[in-house]
Amino acid sequence: MLASTLYGAATLAAAVDSDRFERTDRCVLLVSNNASVPETTLPLDAMPGFAVLRGRFDEVLSWNDAIFPFHPGGWSPRPDDVPLWERHLRALWNLGDAAVELVVESLQVEPALALVQLFPAAPIDLYADGLMSYGPTRNKLDLLVTTRVRRLLHLDLVPGLTPLLLSEHGVRPELVPTSAFTSVLAQLATATAGTSADTAAAPSADRSPADGPALLLGQYLAALEILTPQEEEDLHLSMLRGAVERGHRRLVFKPHPTAPARWSRMLEQEAARLGADLTVHDTPELAEVLFQRLRPALVVGCFSTALVTASALYGIPVARTGTDLLLERLAPFQNSNRVPVAIVDALFPPLAPPGHRPSSTGELSALLVALGFCMQPQSYPHLRDAATAYLSAHLDDRTRRYFKRKRLAALGLPGALPAGLALPRNPAARRLARRVRHVLRARARRRVAQRPGTPR
Repeated sequence: MLASTLYGAATLAAAVDSDRFERTDRCVLLVSNNASVPETTLPLDAMPGFAVLRGRFDEVLSWNDAIFPFHPGGWSPRPDDVPLWERHLRALWNLGDAAVELVVESLQVEPALALVQLFPAAPIDLYADGLMSYGPTRNKLDLLVTTRVRRLLHLDLVPGLTPLLLSEHGVRPELVPTSAFTSVLAQLATATAGTSADTAAAPSADRSPADGPALLLGQYLAALEILTPQEEEDLHLSMLRGAVERGHRRLVFKPHPTAPARWSRMLEQEAARLGADLTVHDTPELAEVLFQRLRPALVVGCFSTALVTASALYGIPVARTGTDLLLERLAPFQNSNRVPVAIVDALFPPLAPPGHRPSSTGELSALLVALGFCMQPQSYPHLRDAATAYLSAHLDDRTRRYFKRKRLAALGLPGALPAGLALPRNPAARRLARRVRHVLRARARRRVAQRPGTPR
C-alpha cells in the first residue's frame, strides 16, 4: 500500500478496518515523501498521530529510501531497467518470489505510476485521496496498467456522486464506509490531544460549537504556479478579512505545510490591525483533527477537500473564497484541479457577499459529466450527448464560469458563441452558413490573385 499523505493513510486504515481487503500474509505500507525538498519536511510516518494507524500494517517502508537519490515525484524506471529494479526491490523488501498486490493513489503520476510499472504482473487497487476522483483521468494510461486495475476505493465525500476516474476502462468504484473513516479520524484526534499549541483556541466543554473560532485553511497554489505568491497572500488575507466581517474575532490559520512562514506573519499583522485574535497552527496534522478539537464555528478555504469533510462529516458551516479566480486561471483546461474547484464552488456559499443556492446532487453530477467531457473528450466520447444536453439547457450566468468559450468552440459544443450570434440548430441553416463561408473565402482568394505583382 502506497501513501504520501496522512489523509491517504487514514483512508487506507478505514478500508482495512472495514474489511475492504482480503487477508494476506503480509501488509506493507510504503511511505513516499513528495515534498519539493523531502529532507526538510516530516515524512508521513513521523507525523503526529501516525502511531495509531501503524497497527493496521505489518511493516512500514520508505519509497524515498528505496529509490535514493531520485525524487519520488519525478522518477520512473526506464523500460529496459524494470526487471532489474523489480529484483532489487524484492530483495530489499524481503518479498522473495511471492505474489504482490498493489494499492496506490494518483495512478496517473509518480510515484504510483512508477511503482506499478516495477511490478508488471501485480493486480492494482486504486484509492482516492480527495475530490479529484470525481473528475476524468488526466492522462492516457498504458493498457498494461489499466487492465490490471480492479476497483477504485473512495470516500462518500459528496453523497450520491459517482467518481468518473478510470470509468472509461470499466473500473468499478467501491465505497469506504464513512463511519470507518470518522472512527479513524477520532482516533487521530485522541492521539494528538493536548500536543498542539492551538488548544487555547478551542471552546470549553460547556460552550457550544457556535462559540468556536473560524478556521482558515491555507493552500500553497503558488508552488503549482496557479497563482503568484502575492495573489496567494492576498487570498489568505481575504479569508481573514471576510471572517472578521462576519463577526468572528477568534481565528485559527492552518497553513499548507510547505508554505512560506512570512504569509503567517502577514496574517498576524492584519489580524492585529482588525482587532482579532489569530492563532497560527503549523503542526502537520489533518484539518479533520482540528475540526474535532477546535469545534470551529466556520471553516474557510479555497478548494480544499477539508471543506467538504467539514460540511459532510461534521456538519460545520463552510465558506469558500477565490474559486472564481481559480476557475479563470487554471490552465490548460484539462488541469485536474478544475473538478475540485468546481465542486466546492457549486456546493458552498462564498465568504462574501453572502447568499448562494447550493447545487443539488443531480445538478452537480450533470455539471461534472459535461466538464469531464470538455476536459478529456478523447477518453469519454460517449459523454458528448450528455454534455451537449447540459450546455443547451443549463448554461447561464451561474454555470458559465465553469467552461471556456474557446474550449466549447474547439469541441463544437453549445455556448461557444453568445446566444445572439449562435446558429440555429437547423441542418438547412447550417448548410447555408457553410456555403456562404465557402463563397466568401473563394472571393477573397480571387481578389488576392488579381492584385498586381501576385505570382501566378
